[in-house]
Amino acid sequence: MHSLKPKRLYPGDTIGVIAPASPGDLQSAQAGINWLESQGFQVRAGRTLEETHGYLAGNDTIRAADINAMFASTAVNGIICLRGGYGTMRLLNLIDYELIRTNPKVFVGYSDITALHLSISQRTGLITFHGPMVASDMGREEPSLYTQDYFLRAVTSNSPLGTIGNPQSAFPPVWIAPGTAQGTLTGGNLSLIAATLGTPFEIDTRNKILCLEEVGEAPYRIDRMLTQLLLAGKLQQAAGIVFDVCSGCTPEEGSADFTVAEVLEDRLSRLGIPVLSCLHFGHTADKATLPLGIAAMLCSEQGGLTVVESATTD
Repeated sequence: MHSLKPKRLYPGDTIGVIAPASPGDLQSAQAGINWLESQGFQVRAGRTLEETHGYLAGNDTIRAADINAMFASTAVNGIICLRGGYGTMRLLNLIDYELIRTNPKVFVGYSDITALHLSISQRTGLITFHGPMVASDMGREEPSLYTQDYFLRAVTSNSPLGTIGNPQSAFPPVWIAPGTAQGTLTGGNLSLIAATLGTPFEIDTRNKILCLEEVGEAPYRIDRMLTQLLLAGKLQQAAGIVFDVCSGCTPEEGSADFTVAEVLEDRLSRLGIPVLSCLHFGHTADKATLPLGIAAMLCSEQGGLTVVESATTD
């Protein structure tokens, strides 16, 4: 399916905020809305911001309807998710993909939102954005200048993002396997990508640059999910792989477990494709916004991961 680019956001545009997974606390939600308004945007809160249904922000019908309504509304120019948690996989058969295809808009989120990135891309071709969320990032404290810069350039400019570097205060990314690859960006949260295997929404990695992020998982669980992707042929089919700074993915103190770095070396270094790790785009305070479905290059001799195509139109 050909890629479909959304219109970029301008000051004064309206951003719809929805909670397609778990509920967020109202204080963080309001703080995130305040930050968006400080950037010159107007905000329309979805029904799900005030809904709770167990560990979900409303039942499946309500959450799917919120997504459809925001894409359908001519008054809404872009959509940012409140937070992740759990629940988006339950919605994949309830979303009106034809509605989305005919009303393309900026759509932003990460973590559990990965399931929506995958399904929307497959069914519509829409470029979506793996980036900060309203309560989880914009509402916790002032987003870092690194996070703000990548987010605002990704959704308000129609120029390519260029090379994605780490914050100056962080260590540079680490090459597990050097080399050069070209392909469109795909990926997201490792747990969600593994969970969609065997479904109509499983990830297509063929000739793609696969970006993977995770949080709070022991190294053996990272190993298990990467091995699942290996057995499914997904890692071998990719043109290149990028792994994030895996927050909270440390072995138990005093254990003889492998580290995440050792797991990545073991599982990814012999694929015959370039593999870059420790890039800031996941569950860390500093996170780059990645436009999924856009052409990029991975090169160990030219700076790392470079987005070479614009993600939006005027």
